[in-house]
Order: sequence, then structure tokens, then C-alpha cells
Amino acid sequence: MLKINSNYKQLKDSYLFYETAHRLADYQKEHPDKNVIKMGIGDVTRPLCPAVVDALKKASEEMGVAETFRGYGPEQGYDFLREKVRDYYAEREVELELSEIFISDGAKSDCGNILDIFSKDNLVLVPDPVYPVYVDTNVMAGRRIIYMDANESNDFLPGPGEFEPGTSAEDAAEGPDLIYICSPNNPTGAAYDREQLKEWVDYANEKGAVILFDAAYESFAEGDDIPRSIFEIPGARTCAIELCSLSKTAGFTGTRCGYTVVPHDLVRDDTELNALWLRRQTTKFNGVSYVVQRGAEAVFTPEGRMQIKENIDYYKENARVIMDALEDLGIWYTGGVHSPYIWFKCPEGMDSWTFFDFLLKEAGVVGTPGQGFGNNGEGFFRLTAFSTRENTEEAMERLKKVLAK
Repeated sequence: MLKINSNYKQLKDSYLFYETAHRLADYQKEHPDKNVIKMGIGDVTRPLCPAVVDALKKASEEMGVAETFRGYGPEQGYDFLREKVRDYYAEREVELELSEIFISDGAKSDCGNILDIFSKDNLVLVPDPVYPVYVDTNVMAGRRIIYMDANESNDFLPGPGEFEPGTSAEDAAEGPDLIYICSPNNPTGAAYDREQLKEWVDYANEKGAVILFDAAYESFAEGDDIPRSIFEIPGARTCAIELCSLSKTAGFTGTRCGYTVVPHDLVRDDTELNALWLRRQTTKFNGVSYVVQRGAEAVFTPEGRMQIKENIDYYKENARVIMDALEDLGIWYTGGVHSPYIWFKCPEGMDSWTFFDFLLKEAGVVGTPGQGFGNNGEGFFRLTAFSTRENTEEAMERLKKVLAK
């Protein structure tokens, strides 16, 4: 008799965005003329920059001519794009070999797919609050999960040994095998500095663990003290895999392209993890399309980077508008400076869903309840800076008006 993967039955319902959409739909049905400003979903609103669009058009035309048509490409990505990624890292004095760079269809996919090369018996450590993909993909595989204790007292930047209450003494002493770190973080927007990230690198090397470092928001990081890659930290090449995406950097949420870096120095059980990932990709993945990779290549050109910076700066100014409003209201928050996400404490002791309803009904603004990201998210709320400037400013005026009552 056929058997299914029963681990899927252990998944919690992904109700967060379904529930927010449901409550919004009910409200708009009752108030069809109300202008609701949506600042909950972390999707970009600025279009692809002209340099990328031109490259996509040119590559599409190439695919329509026999002399320049391309079929299957290398599963690891075309060298013309991997060379651009290598040069991008070199600007931060991170030296990579082309064979350590793997082009993918985005960080979300690789966050799940990378688990193919690890045993299901590994113990996994994720932050709480957390990007749900980290948890769900490991539940699907049947792995045990323990949680970092990210909270207001540590600015939602837990260090090694800061486990959530209830973690067994045995698990805490033995330590995890896989560690998920996202910096700048989704959902909290908090970012580790060099000293903090070095503590994690040293811890992972000591325990023989592997850090899965999600750098999807690296382009929002400001200043020399906030690493944009974990490989800027000494010792990271022997304990880390980095996953990055062009979704937020260059508006590729609907175009789909990213990259994963697996150093040759990362060896476990006498085996290079790079070799295992290469085998996995060449077996299960046919690579990102040529057209999309040409568009991604344009992201790293001088023209493309100048245009993309304009979009990033636009979102960062939106974040500043949100932060200014919260400061005027005396509300504790983190994020915004190095991230498109602003994570703040719900005012007047409201829980996350109560504040969601209050903000929707009283101000006509939609955000994301922190409780949906884990136990430690209760009592907190996330807004994104991906809206228009006009909507962001209007939303903050509404927020200040209803909270000043």
C-alpha cells in the first residue's frame, strides 16, 4: 500500500497570510469605499530597472535566432553570471572560486533544497520569531527543531547559547547540527554586527555545525560594521553556506534568480559539501533560464547597480518615514536601518492580532501580526517599506492620529 510522507501532517496550518487576507476581505466587504493601505506582504513594488529590462529583451531576441539560440545550460549557472557574483564578493575582500557559486531560482527554493545533502537525524536551530520556511522544510523532512530566544532584551539578535525556555539541557549542551541565521533578518529587520556574527562562526566551528546564512536582504545593510556576507567573518568558510536572492536587491520577486555559495573548505564526514550540492543540483535541477541569467548579469553592471540603488534608497526612505513615526509615538522598534522591515512593540499592551484589527479598522492600514512568526512574536508587529512613498506617509499619519486619541 502506498505510504505518504507523514511528516506533512505535523505541519501547522500556514494561516498567517490567509488569516490577514480573510480579515481584510471581510473589512473591505463592509467598507467598500475605504482606502486600505497594505504594508504586510514583503513583496517589492518598484519595477525592474531599465538595464535589466534591456538585457532580458536582448536575451529573448537571441533565443529566437538559430545562431544564438541556447538549450540546456549548466545547472550551476552560466559563467558570465557567476563571474559577476564572484567580482561582487571580491569588492568586500571575499575571494570565491567559480565552482563555489551556484545560480538558483531564489533563496527560498535553496533554503529547502539544501537540506537534501543533510541527514534527517540532524538537530536544527532556528530563531524565534522565524521566517516560516526554515521550520516547515525541516518538519517536512522529520528533523527535530530547537529555537533561539530572540526577544526585546537582546534586540532580537540572540547569541550562541540563548535557547528558548523549554530546550532540554542535553540539546543545549550538545548543540545543533544546522543553524539558520538571517541577517538582516526577516521578520524583525535586526542585523548582526561583525563581533556578534563572529561568535556564531566560532560556535559553529567548535560544535562542527553548519550555518545556513540567509543573506537575502544584504543590499539594505549600512556601514562597515554590518557584514553583508558571512564570509566576511574569519572562519566562516569552514562552517557556513550562504544563500542570497535578487528578489529584494533588484526586484526579482517575479523573475526568480538568486545564488548559493558553498565553499570547498566546508567538509563534514570527510566529504566536501560543495560536491554533494553539485551532485544534488545536477540531478534535480536544470538551471535558471538563459534569459533570466542575462537579466541578473545586468544587475551587477555599473549602470544596473546605479539604477538598483535608486530603488533601494526609495525603500529605505520609506523605512525612515515609518521609524520617524514610531519614534514620535515613543514605540520601541528594531529594523528599518538595515532592512525593509520594521518590527515594533504593539502599543498599549495589545496582542498582535488585536493590534492588527485595531490598525485595520481605525486606520485602514494592514501589517503582519508578529505572533504568526513564532511564540516570541506575540505582542509585536511587522510593517514593510515596500509600499509607495505616498502610501507610506499617509499610513504613518493615520497611525499617529489613531494612537494619539
